[in-house]
Amino acid sequence: MKNSIKLILGLFLLSSIQLFGQDKGKKDNSKWDVSNPPGDWNWKEVNFTTDEGTWMNLDVSPDGKSIVFDMLGDIYILPIAGGEAKAIRTGLPWECQPRFSPDGKRILFTSDAGGGDNIWVMNSDGEEAKQLTKEDFRLLSNPYWTPDGNYFVARKHFTSSRSLGAGEMWLYHITGGAGIQLTERKNDQQDVNEPCVSPDGKYVYFSEDMYPGGNFQYNKDPNNQIYVVKRYDREKGKVENVVTGPGGACRPQVSNNGKHLAYVRRVRTKSALFVQDLETGIERMLTNNLSKDQQEAWAIFGVYTGFDWSPDDKEIIIWANGKINKVNVEDGSMKTIPFTADVKQKVAETIRFKNNAFEENVDVKVLRNLQTGPDNKTLVFNAVGHLWKATLPDTKASRITKDSNLEFEPAFSKDGKKLVYVTWEDEKMGQVVVLDLATGNKSNITSEKGIYRNPSFSPDGKMVVFEKDGGNNHQGYIYCKEPGLYLSNVSNPQPKRILEHGEFPVFSEDGKRIYFQTGGFIFGSITKSYGSIKTDGTDEQKHFEGKYAQKFSVSPDNNWVAWSELYKVYIAPFPKTGKTFGLDHNTKAVPVAQVAKDAGINLHWSADSKRLHWTLGNEYFTDDLTERFLFLDGARDSVPPMDSTGIRIQVDLKADKPEGQIAFTNARIITMEGDQVLENATLLVEGNTIKALGSDVKY
Repeated sequence: MKNSIKLILGLFLLSSIQLFGQDKGKKDNSKWDVSNPPGDWNWKEVNFTTDEGTWMNLDVSPDGKSIVFDMLGDIYILPIAGGEAKAIRTGLPWECQPRFSPDGKRILFTSDAGGGDNIWVMNSDGEEAKQLTKEDFRLLSNPYWTPDGNYFVARKHFTSSRSLGAGEMWLYHITGGAGIQLTERKNDQQDVNEPCVSPDGKYVYFSEDMYPGGNFQYNKDPNNQIYVVKRYDREKGKVENVVTGPGGACRPQVSNNGKHLAYVRRVRTKSALFVQDLETGIERMLTNNLSKDQQEAWAIFGVYTGFDWSPDDKEIIIWANGKINKVNVEDGSMKTIPFTADVKQKVAETIRFKNNAFEENVDVKVLRNLQTGPDNKTLVFNAVGHLWKATLPDTKASRITKDSNLEFEPAFSKDGKKLVYVTWEDEKMGQVVVLDLATGNKSNITSEKGIYRNPSFSPDGKMVVFEKDGGNNHQGYIYCKEPGLYLSNVSNPQPKRILEHGEFPVFSEDGKRIYFQTGGFIFGSITKSYGSIKTDGTDEQKHFEGKYAQKFSVSPDNNWVAWSELYKVYIAPFPKTGKTFGLDHNTKAVPVAQVAKDAGINLHWSADSKRLHWTLGNEYFTDDLTERFLFLDGARDSVPPMDSTGIRIQVDLKADKPEGQIAFTNARIITMEGDQVLENATLLVEGNTIKALGSDVKY
């Protein structure tokens, strides 16, 4: 078991990595080979013999002679009486959830060998493996045959604004294809999983998270009801509940005669195996000696491992507590089916970096809210809570103010002489501040407490537009009434709300309209929208929307738009049509070009709208429009490669170090000297260094 735990994480990570490369401005369509990943890996082979395994899915052959199961991403076959398990599918790809075909000649399984989780099929001896489904985004798992062997049902994975998502039941022909949707997810956060087809082919049983609230939640109560077992009627196209109630129900498995349903339920602190008579509804517990199910978790591969009935329906074969077990359906007695497996795994040595416990100087790794001045050489940004300035080609930055409150989100006036930014202090809360860069004089645009964001000057520098936040869990909700976009005169500040929603507001070129984004930034809606409104708060329009976009940035001349989409950066012309159009990296209505090879944030334009700037970490990048669009005057003859290295901006800080001494007394100290442990000892720290430890330390 220990070996299983050590290997499982490393193999999962290794087999799941995907690299995205770019060459000469075009996408590299070569696929990552999970079986033979490129790179300078220090490989070694790990061999061991085990008689137990972690989280093993299994299935019984139709003739009752064999068990097929997964372990550590490989697939094994074992005589039903136990003994030596034979590996029939091995290698770096992660492969699991095997299921025998009705005639026992083939096995369906889930594999990422093709570059993502899809359904594969192979002969029962492991030969002639073939990928059936070709999903590259909505990945698949938990395949289950229909009785005729011509189709299978699998769980298709869907994600939204949260990383793990939910599922649906889909039907596929054994030759593959796009599949046919059977069930519809009720949202993108509560899972649907673990399909099982009845012996007559009429029903597809499955489990679904039905916990109240409409979204995934942590700390759910498993003794209330999380998952329930449902079934889809393939004749009527309807879904009905089969098993509900306290403790929930998951991993349904119909008996071979179709009369009984086995499933897993939580009883107090234990996961138990139950059987329901499908005619009468009578339920009884067979055993509560299972491993813990994952009802509280986000179990996208199943709430419990796959199991099966013996052909005569007298026993249930199921994994629990590291072992393969057979449970007597009559009396619930549980016996182990012993096995041994010779495991051979190819693993890569962990990449390790030396990290010093303390450095005298702090190397700031991330620049936030960076903006480039109209002179194309002055950079302002936030780092470690304050505003900094660097003047290229000098890359060393210095503080702009000496204020102690936090400073964020600066923006230049068109002439480059002033900055507007927001501040935060826990008691005084936030303000919008205008700073004269020559004199250092500051004035507030706002006078009331609040949470203010993303201010921006009008082209003539006389007005400022900014957001007022409606509150959040970090900064609170007081003084956050009437959120939205506000407009104020700089010389005579009197903020006036012009719109009840909107983010990242900027003025149009002529100063008559305000452009803004809706839908959030990293979080929020999957589809973000970009619109505008007149400065008097009328004539709201939506210009475009982008799925998976994070941030839009319109050029000062309003002829171009840049955006980040799944962290990649793109640019395109900004057509004005009076209608909303979709904008993403696949848009064909206008030319689209990728500019950041890896990723980018802090997207913003030069004052003349001819180049885009962005940052990644502490590096600063610039790309001219003429480098990406060959139809422009002055463009190159060909599109050059995208930059992978930018200009590194330096922020030099001394690391904080405490002063004086502190003694931790009456402590149990684990010394890291073999097995040495000191009881009732003292640990003496001076500054940030351990000076002494032991039972007789003087201080």
